[in-house]
Amino acid sequence: MFMDTLRYELPPHGITLLGYVVRRMHKTEWLARVPELLEQNKNADALEAAAIYAAASSTSFGKAYYQPRFNAVGETVQERDPITDALVTAKLESSSPHYHITYSAAMKNGDVFNGSEKILGTTVGLRGLGMPAPSKFTFTSGNYQAEFTGTLTSELALALFGNTKIRGYGSLDIKDSLGNSGHLNLNRQGYANIQINAQPAVSHALVRTIFLMDLTPA
Repeated sequence: MFMDTLRYELPPHGITLLGYVVRRMHKTEWLARVPELLEQNKNADALEAAAIYAAASSTSFGKAYYQPRFNAVGETVQERDPITDALVTAKLESSSPHYHITYSAAMKNGDVFNGSEKILGTTVGLRGLGMPAPSKFTFTSGNYQAEFTGTLTSELALALFGNTKIRGYGSLDIKDSLGNSGHLNLNRQGYANIQINAQPAVSHALVRTIFLMDLTPA
């Protein structure tokens, strides 16, 4: 069946915060592209694909159906990405003074993406309620390594009649072990604009629909 990504991330039967984070990370097809790009010596493209995943796996776009249930500190949730079979894991390290979540995506070929975010609290602005999260990510594929650091904010745009939306925005500094470096900017419309080295910036839409057969709870 086809559905919007957020309906998968916030399924009708309910989900915990860590379950939501794991489902949010089920976009690992971006990481699956990296090995072939490296084999083709398209190293900047490999960094670009991994950076897009870092932004996409940290944010959601669409209708905010409900607030996930909270987990206990130390709790871990695991679930495989139904598209790539990557094993995604999220753990709540602490809840005070900030929510600190660590996570990983282990690809079938041995590639690993690791991340850490600290949700600093809630800010109130004209565009909605923001939850900024300073984050750091690493990705390893064989001898190749990439690193992404910055702050990505999840924002609730409040609306009448239950049409509250969730969206993300922010930026990441990106670099890899092959000397490539650049910057990613994510806007509220769901577009990631990336510039690597001195090349022209490119834009990718993070909003998508997905085809899934299995909607078991996480």
